[in-house]
Amino acid sequence: MPSTIAIQIRQSSAATSEAGIRQHKVLIDRPTAKGGDDLGPMGGELFLASIGGCFMSNLLAAIRAREADVSGVRTEVIGTLAEAPARFSAVELLVSANYSDRDLFEKLIEIAERGCVMVNTLRGTLELTTRICAPV
Repeated sequence: MPSTIAIQIRQSSAATSEAGIRQHKVLIDRPTAKGGDDLGPMGGELFLASIGGCFMSNLLAAIRAREADVSGVRTEVIGTLAEAPARFSAVELLVSANYSDRDLFEKLIEIAERGCVMVNTLRGTLELTTRICAPV
């Protein structure tokens, strides 16, 4: 993995930015109720998606590497907002899947948490919890 990661953000309209991430483009905007054009998620939503996406990619890699009997993996990421200044005070990852061995699934979640750059960066900065939920 490179020692740095860089992305580019450029204004694409009065309220919208476009993030260039490798060959991918992501629009970042505000809802119309907040003066935006609602052409993309807000930065805070992308922050939560980044946490969940990082965790999920590590979890799926751990499942594949161990050929574990786990399928239908889902993670809901819930951010609790605080004010003055506006920020996230807590993030919860609610993980569900179809699995036959709960102990193994818990171990895979631990492995994913340890491998996720977002979780490692945020640990100790805000309350970050992971819970296993029933499959949806």
